[in-house]
Amino acid sequence: MKIDRQIGILSMLLQKDTVTAPYLAEKFEVSRRTINRDIEDLCKAGIPIVTKQGVNGGISIMENYRLDRTLFTRGEMQDILAGLRSLDSVNGTNRYGQLMEKLSVGSSDFMVGNQTVLIDLSSWYKDSLAPKIELIRTSIDKCRKLEFVYYSPKGESARCIEPYYLIFRWSSWYVWGWCIKRGDFRLFKLNRMDEVIISEQEFPRRQVPMPDLSDEKIFPGGIKVKALFEKDCKWRLVEEFGPECFSVQQNGKLLFHADYTDKENLITWLLSFRDKVELLEPEEIREEIKVNIECMKKKYEGKILAIK
Repeated sequence: MKIDRQIGILSMLLQKDTVTAPYLAEKFEVSRRTINRDIEDLCKAGIPIVTKQGVNGGISIMENYRLDRTLFTRGEMQDILAGLRSLDSVNGTNRYGQLMEKLSVGSSDFMVGNQTVLIDLSSWYKDSLAPKIELIRTSIDKCRKLEFVYYSPKGESARCIEPYYLIFRWSSWYVWGWCIKRGDFRLFKLNRMDEVIISEQEFPRRQVPMPDLSDEKIFPGGIKVKALFEKDCKWRLVEEFGPECFSVQQNGKLLFHADYTDKENLITWLLSFRDKVELLEPEEIREEIKVNIECMKKKYEGKILAIK
């Protein structure tokens, strides 16, 4: 895009004494003629650019003309670059890496090798996630409806939405948009979306409320959990709930307290600890787990059926 390229050229000129047209053409993957037109546009915008022919020639900004480059501190600039790099981890192209190069050129402190913050926003589903994100971004940019099959605990359904925001939260990607089926704004998890296509139907932009992403809104709680864990489960409890979620008993076991949101997720989570946990409360969920265990036991006591 023209304006992005011209900002990139200006950034290079501010941080290098002289650059050549072939160098800029290679960097921005355009022709030298396009670079010359960009230089003309920058001159018309009031930037005093000087071009010099010959062996030691090139393009530069008039001596003593400089913009203040202390707008960002070194730490702030590194945070910006880390954020840009993280977006390439879920993007099929290297567009953010190229933008990062433009920002960091001429300042070795900002270069990739000296970064101390590394962020990877991808997941186990990276191969399917990146194309999905690109489709959603295109749908948002072009104001075109998005159609997909959505899988939820209540079953699968065909959905059509007006997408407005891509969101990364709770280690997952979501899209926030107006759901035609529900007649309201909804949050959809990308990993539960399948057969995603951009509709030919455009939509007028609505007044979009920002989604309430507070834990209290998304995970309202309601289930008071009390469980007893073996001491070798400590690392998981600390990782998932923090060191304040349990108290160590005299026998070394861990008495766990938490406010949980979803019963099915709670049961699945507890069963992942196998025989290293005993749910004490709530009593009704304890009874349900007992029934689940009995059903599992019957399956494993029977013979394995041949599957053709």
